[in-house]
Amino acid sequence: MQWRGRRASSNVEDRRGKGGGLAIGGGIGGIILVLLVTLLGGGNGGDILNSLTGLGSETSTPYQETAEEKDLSQFVSVVLADTEDVWTDIFKQKGLVYENPTLVLYTDRVQSACGTTGSSVGPFYCPGDHKLYIDLSFYDELRQKFQAPGDFAMAYVIAHEVGHHVQTLLGDINKKAAGGQSANQLSVRTELQADYYAGVWAHHAQDMNVLEQGDLEEALTAASAVGDDTIQKKAQGYAVPESFTHGTAEQRMRWFKKGFDSGTIEGGDTFRANKL
Repeated sequence: MQWRGRRASSNVEDRRGKGGGLAIGGGIGGIILVLLVTLLGGGNGGDILNSLTGLGSETSTPYQETAEEKDLSQFVSVVLADTEDVWTDIFKQKGLVYENPTLVLYTDRVQSACGTTGSSVGPFYCPGDHKLYIDLSFYDELRQKFQAPGDFAMAYVIAHEVGHHVQTLLGDINKKAAGGQSANQLSVRTELQADYYAGVWAHHAQDMNVLEQGDLEEALTAASAVGDDTIQKKAQGYAVPESFTHGTAEQRMRWFKKGFDSGTIEGGDTFRANKL
């Protein structure tokens, strides 16, 4: 991805070096367990309780970023700026006003309107404060643990969380499928729509001539790597579909590619899709 020397977003809040307290989790799109329990009422509170990771006192120490971290922070700021440009234009075409989210950089754990969350859950979006949260160390995990290297794999992660912000602004969460859906099933539909919106952004990034050869493949590799079945098979040797909360590798790649091919909001209503 061609990003150096391009506009960086001013909507970045640097909290690195500051600690938090009680941590609750979720992963990529980690708002979902908290959000669905709140919105659906009948969600499984045990899932939240099981994600509690510990207590700690609030700390604040001067943070010295490495050269690699500086590079990454500049990169995510440029990607965020690109999402601002793309979604502002898309919303304008629909007679709507896009509200830019804030990207919060943190280390270890962070306090948001959704609670205090540990970095082990990965990047997440909180609808309560319209902010994206990311510990930049996740990108080491993306390369090493998930084996999804490349700058556009990293860009996909940011675009996915921005996709949750788009859902919040459009009220997509309230357009959930008719009865019979469990909290996990609704979570999957929510995550796949965020993947679709990430693909929409990537479509317009291509139109901006910032994509390089291999970038699309990097994003698809990342989408596959964070599929529920991929993660579960690596962890325990088999997958349990009933426990999926984000979608399979195939589903995540397909919905991202569908958004990439379309470039429009239309076509991304996963809540009413008969086939995911």
